[in-house]
Amino acid sequence: MSDMTALDNTAADTLPTLRIDRVTKSFHTAKGKITAVDDVSLDIRQGEFISIIGPSGCGKSTLMNMVGGLIADFDGQILLDGKAVRGCQPSIGMVFQEESTFPWRTAIENVAFPLEAAGMERDRRVARARELLDLVGLTGFENHYPSELSGGMRQRIAIARTLAFEPKVLLMDEPFAALDEQTRLLLGDKVVQIQQQLRQTTLLITHNISEAVHLSDRVLIMTFRPGRIKRVVEINLPRPRSSEMMGSEKFAKFVAEIWHDLREEASKGLRESEAAAAAR
Repeated sequence: MSDMTALDNTAADTLPTLRIDRVTKSFHTAKGKITAVDDVSLDIRQGEFISIIGPSGCGKSTLMNMVGGLIADFDGQILLDGKAVRGCQPSIGMVFQEESTFPWRTAIENVAFPLEAAGMERDRRVARARELLDLVGLTGFENHYPSELSGGMRQRIAIARTLAFEPKVLLMDEPFAALDEQTRLLLGDKVVQIQQQLRQTTLLITHNISEAVHLSDRVLIMTFRPGRIKRVVEINLPRPRSSEMMGSEKFAKFVAEIWHDLREEASKGLRESEAAAAAR
């Protein structure tokens, strides 16, 4: 191997899976121009779990939609393995907060849907869907319809269906927000297990600080509008993790540290909401 080839391979090894490079997005509204995301840059490594947390209106979902290709008109660039992302990419999967299962399809039919749409033969897609249901802990529920399952189980079906694409990057926009706290914690444990098993690069939007600490390698704290990166917190808690560690002193210190930074930004959002309400 030549020295030049060796250098090229080293560069490829160190290249971030996902690079967000000076991204800015503004919207034109009846009240004027609003900058939702302003000059955000971040490198994300292969297999890393990043949580994005910030007050309502700070541009978290806007940033996620740009990464996912749902918003293509923005300044700056987003690179996946060094190639620009503009528009939806099969290597980027998304899971949303809203109910997204097909009520007329069983669990296994829901998970197999993208494979069916891609033209995979029936036996192979059913076998793959069965594997994914087992991965998310739903073995035995293959033939149940969504109406027969809990909210947490339906969200696991949505995650399994997204994983059927075998995306390199998984984006999750508050996927557990509608769930009760106990289900949320247990599903968080399952997400940690899946992410570590697949070594999938994952971005999560959440308002829940404990959830962010529980799941993440790093937590990105955003400012109130315009959304900028205020701070990135490294969560150096050992893996494998489970919700059992949430009672530890070290876990509590991370939660308090993030809240200290987030509280100031959340207060700005609250003051703006109160001022807007008073002006009406």
